[in-house]
Amino acid sequence: MSNRCGWALIGASNIAREWMIDAIRAQPGHEIVSVLSADDRRGAAFAAAHGIEHAGTALDALLADPEVQAVYISTTNELHAAQAIAAARAGKHVVCEKPLAMNLADARAVVAACHDAKVVLATNHHLRNAATHQAMRRLIREGAIGRPLYARVFHAVQLPASLQGWRVQSAGAGGGVILDIAVHDADTLRFVLDAEPLEAVALARSEAGAPVEAGAMAVLRFDNGVIAQLHDAFDVAHAGTGIEILGSAGSVFGRNVMTQRATGSVWLRDAAGEREIALVHHDLYVAGMRAFAAALRGEGAPAATGEDGVRSLAAALAVADSVRSGRRVAVTLT
Repeated sequence: MSNRCGWALIGASNIAREWMIDAIRAQPGHEIVSVLSADDRRGAAFAAAHGIEHAGTALDALLADPEVQAVYISTTNELHAAQAIAAARAGKHVVCEKPLAMNLADARAVVAACHDAKVVLATNHHLRNAATHQAMRRLIREGAIGRPLYARVFHAVQLPASLQGWRVQSAGAGGGVILDIAVHDADTLRFVLDAEPLEAVALARSEAGAPVEAGAMAVLRFDNGVIAQLHDAFDVAHAGTGIEILGSAGSVFGRNVMTQRATGSVWLRDAAGEREIALVHHDLYVAGMRAFAAALRGEGAPAATGEDGVRSLAAALAVADSVRSGRRVAVTLT
């Protein structure tokens, strides 16, 4: 594929507006040619505000456009799978927001459709692109903390009013803290630990009458023996976020790192004391799109592949199943 790539945005979303438009345009030769919205007025206003030539409401027409070689999907969660499969069958490369689907069968179908169509598929798990998490992964791989034993992710935040809507009001659209935040934690731990979760046990809380979980605490056991605690919430103000990996010879701490922004710090604590690890921060979404653009040229894989999307979704679904059943639940890929 040449360096030129025309993009369509499937979903006139906040994340597209705030992060992905700039990330796509930061790649040489990549341009956004159209945007799809279920609301024609919203789509037209979005296109005008961001210098996008075309806006529409018909997916088939967008996918038939020969000027479109790739799509970015950021609609509500229940729409991801069908839209990604349609894009693949139309020969378009796909970057899809997490989760890939609402269930594993549909997520697997997305991966299969992209494989059969020979198009590149990425899951937009942005956190693994952060300089902080990449540094933590490197330290663990280098043996800086010995054998990893335990982990803790604290990702309890106050969800901005602009992002609430279906996330706190609609189980059918894939709302709730588990598919919105816990799935990110699972992917980040998979990346940092270079390990896969095997089982989950969890509890959650919801506001009275609310259709989805506002907060959850879970424990995941990984195939390298690590036991990891997750705390996710939509309704906690001023808590800060972080990830900690505790090992047999030391510990590594990421502070203010479960965020879309290029920020946070990493600290290593061992027998020599505690010291901050030098970092060069970069835009997480630009880094993810850089890897995707390279994959289009046949140079490596996306930062988070479709298979990563399936595996991280599987962990989140096990958490949700444990909440419902009150039991320990195996993480399965089928």
